[in-house]
Amino acid sequence: MLNTANTNTLLNQPLELPCGAVLKNRLLKSAMSDSLGNGRGDPTDAQIRLYERWAQGGVALSIIGEVQVDPRFPEKPGNLVLDQNSNLKAMRSLAVRASIAGTHIWPQLGHAGALAYPAISQATGPSTLKIGDFQCAGMSKIEIEQLPDTYAEAAVMAQKIGFTGVQLHAGHGFLLSQFLSPLFNRRTDRYGGSIENRSRIIIEVIAKIRCAVGPNFPIAIKINSTDQLEGGLTQADALKVIKRLNSTSVDLIELSGGTYFPGAKSSSDSAAGGPYFIDFAKLARGVTNIPLVVTGGYKSRVEAIHSLSNDAVDMIGIARAMVLNPSLANDWIQGTSDPKFPQFKSPPTGGITAWYTMLISALGQDAENAFDIDLPSAIRLYEARDEERCHQWRTKFSHRPLDVVKK
Repeated sequence: MLNTANTNTLLNQPLELPCGAVLKNRLLKSAMSDSLGNGRGDPTDAQIRLYERWAQGGVALSIIGEVQVDPRFPEKPGNLVLDQNSNLKAMRSLAVRASIAGTHIWPQLGHAGALAYPAISQATGPSTLKIGDFQCAGMSKIEIEQLPDTYAEAAVMAQKIGFTGVQLHAGHGFLLSQFLSPLFNRRTDRYGGSIENRSRIIIEVIAKIRCAVGPNFPIAIKINSTDQLEGGLTQADALKVIKRLNSTSVDLIELSGGTYFPGAKSSSDSAAGGPYFIDFAKLARGVTNIPLVVTGGYKSRVEAIHSLSNDAVDMIGIARAMVLNPSLANDWIQGTSDPKFPQFKSPPTGGITAWYTMLISALGQDAENAFDIDLPSAIRLYEARDEERCHQWRTKFSHRPLDVVKK
């Protein structure tokens, strides 16, 4: 529970997680697909420097977006991979430099499933699907039953490398989110049908990870409040999942929403200004006592303090605002100004994401002051880099056939 006697100190209050780990303040750098891996699943110098800068900027916790547990199903070719072929020296350097000044650094353990990047994978989700131009293969029951071991192996590796916790990605339309969604999950066995069955694999993954990493290592989860898709996960079912999570050993629940399914409406399209999911957080607070984070739409210090002061959430997740100002945590704690968000006129599809991603790259090279590109140029640079890294990905990982059952 926060001490709200002085709202100006709310951001700087520590948070003790159920496992006993302590986060030094209430600001979290939420996961983004920074696309700064080298195309072979390993961190680059720019990525290591990027997370070091966020740690220097005072954030309590940084989460590294889309760290893949299976290289056959990546979200992007710039993702990191945690498996037996990882570059442990580079990973350890990332963990050490990103955890200075008491900052926690957690990889977001992900599996893109049906939304795996087409150029370097074969999309495979809970069920075989064909919706318009979208299609994916379906997983066998054996493949599903192997997922807890796959995630647990990645978590153990993260722990040994020196990361201070892990987050499961069960949002935004990726594999664990697909299991929750009746649009993607049309199974008729114990992993499909009711929301209890659709969430079963997540509960099994959490239990397996906890058994593998012990009682004191933080495990978090990112989950959708809704898919914002017709036939997808509803708020009512999302609340049932969160209630189930209350009986697990999860230490932190990050609330988000939306999906990268082609043609889906973005979270910002349906938000009425300000933080996107705070109303859902108030509902979630009624069904769980696990600490909650809300991510999405925070642009000002006042918004963050207001959310904390009404006890709806325990932490504030920040993404693009921390790209605009990597020292945002220190600035907000000290009471200084908010970042100035750029305004884009008639942005092309994908342009804003590409622009922020290229700015992230500039941050990793300490070159943001020289960053001055328009959206079309950002898209071209972003796509060219992905194409180059696809070649690197195929070179390293293409010998792993999709039908191999992992032991």
